[in-house]
Amino acid sequence: MKKILIALVLAALAAVGLWQFRAKFRSGEAPLKLYGNVDIRGVDLGFRVPGRVLEVLKDEGDAVQAGGLLARIDPEPYAHELASADAALAAAKADQQLKHAGNRREEIEQAQATLAESRVVAKDAERAHQRQLDLVSRGGTSKQDQERAEAARDEANQRVILNEARLNLLEAGFRAEEIAAADAKVAQAQAARESAALHLEDTQLKAPTAGVVLTRALEPGAIAQAGATVISLSLEQPVWVRAYVHESDLGRVPPGTKVSLVTDGRPDRPFHGKVGFVSPRAEFTPKSVETPELRTSLVYRLRIVVDDSDGSLRQGMPVTVSLDSTSR
Repeated sequence: MKKILIALVLAALAAVGLWQFRAKFRSGEAPLKLYGNVDIRGVDLGFRVPGRVLEVLKDEGDAVQAGGLLARIDPEPYAHELASADAALAAAKADQQLKHAGNRREEIEQAQATLAESRVVAKDAERAHQRQLDLVSRGGTSKQDQERAEAARDEANQRVILNEARLNLLEAGFRAEEIAAADAKVAQAQAARESAALHLEDTQLKAPTAGVVLTRALEPGAIAQAGATVISLSLEQPVWVRAYVHESDLGRVPPGTKVSLVTDGRPDRPFHGKVGFVSPRAEFTPKSVETPELRTSLVYRLRIVVDDSDGSLRQGMPVTVSLDSTSR
């Protein structure tokens, strides 16, 4: 029994010693270093409308701020387009107001007067017809005169009916369909006006974000097509580093891991950042990464976001990435 107890104690002591040895070994392992290149995004900027380039305000290497004016094309054609759209909108609104207001009071009063006049004429024609009937019964006039009086009476009555219908039409105003059509024309003219205003605004090319001009593709006087590149801009933010890690070290750089980065030009002044993305798929080490021991090995791509870039990092610049002491 004592022998078994002694054997268990010795096994436990051996396990503790082995754990301490491995811990000591791990604490002495070499710091993880990764190699990669700076990855700065860029954007090709152009006008959304065609036109003659009036001026280009920035040159290659110039720094620009978000919203800064970069170039302009001749705005005159689009100013005329906007003026035409304004006039069409004003005409549509005037017609809309007419449809909603209905006919003028003066037109209705005129129709009322015409109706009253036609009723007087109809009464007079009726009296004349009755006189002719009395004369015909006594033989005092011809049948032909009686027929003329009857026709004049019928014509006067029909004129009264026509004038009543005309007055009712004026008093009722425009149909609901006509009013709806007028409203639709105003909406259409308003949309055309907004489109023309947008075209005029698009004659100015502005920077979507801060950056540095890489390429000035067109000069004043050139005819720029819609969408053609006028200026290529390198964005200041975000600045990333594309690095690669071997599978055996993958667990040491999960997303959020803080790292320091140095370039060959300033090895004593590191930049700082953190791992923002770890590729879920393995790939072969790219030729641009100088890691001879991993040249033919499968690695995982990292995207490291640089927190304190000062503008000195350039696209494709090689960097060395090390884990920050705070992340160990």
